[in-house]
Amino acid sequence: MSIVVTAASSHLGRLTVEALLARGVPASGIVATSRDVRMIKDLADRGVVVRRADFAEPDGLPAAFEGVEKLLLISTTDVDQRVANHRRAIKAAVEAGASLVAYTSMLHADTATSVLGVTHYATEQDLRDRVPNVLLRNGWYLENYTAQLPQLLRAGALAGATGQGRISAATRADYADAAAAVLTTDGHAGQAYELGGDGAFTLAELAATISDVSGRQIANIDLPADGFTQVLTEAGLPAELANVLVDADLAMGRGELFTDSGDLRRLIGRPTVTPAEAITAALS
Repeated sequence: MSIVVTAASSHLGRLTVEALLARGVPASGIVATSRDVRMIKDLADRGVVVRRADFAEPDGLPAAFEGVEKLLLISTTDVDQRVANHRRAIKAAVEAGASLVAYTSMLHADTATSVLGVTHYATEQDLRDRVPNVLLRNGWYLENYTAQLPQLLRAGALAGATGQGRISAATRADYADAAAAVLTTDGHAGQAYELGGDGAFTLAELAATISDVSGRQIANIDLPADGFTQVLTEAGLPAELANVLVDADLAMGRGELFTDSGDLRRLIGRPTVTPAEAITAALS
């Protein structure tokens, strides 16, 4: 029986495989799946079982999930197809005999009003009563900001539409470590973990932290929704993606991506990476 990690070619999926290995799971006990197995050939070279899985092609999922004991269902990025894709994956996991499905959901998905949150909650509902499950309600990724550092430093500004909303962001590595902890220890079935970094921040505070770490003055520009949409589309983002990101920022302004649960710290057994630490690492 194996631990299956979907989307293993994604940042979060790969980090979870690495976290499982670090926790002592033998490579042969891990199945890493991807739509393109060429992207995870290096994992196969290290003894991890690599299989192709495309949620849009359900006929191939039984073979991909064969022998599964626990499945980490990493949410797909196509928002329009997310619910249907996850539904097919859940069906295949149940039929393959999975004893637990861990799903990477979103903070407060059960009360969320954002497009992202609503789609995550739909999958949570699909999991309910189908298979023992644990909900990993991940907050925002710090990498959503650190990946922008070159552009932010050139522009001297961090734009958004979050107002004074506080954001409990953490690194993908911290979320991956939490997933690995849930997959390698007992007592998590039926739990919904609200996961976020130890120290929440506003975008104004994040801009100040970037300024302190980089030595460059970064302003925070808080925009109305239409203004932020224009900034994103003029930067080259497709309109659909820009709308989703603006919607997420507005949700942050309503407090939907804030948590003080401490769940992430408890699961990983250490403090979460701070924004300053993540920015320092990215700049180096």
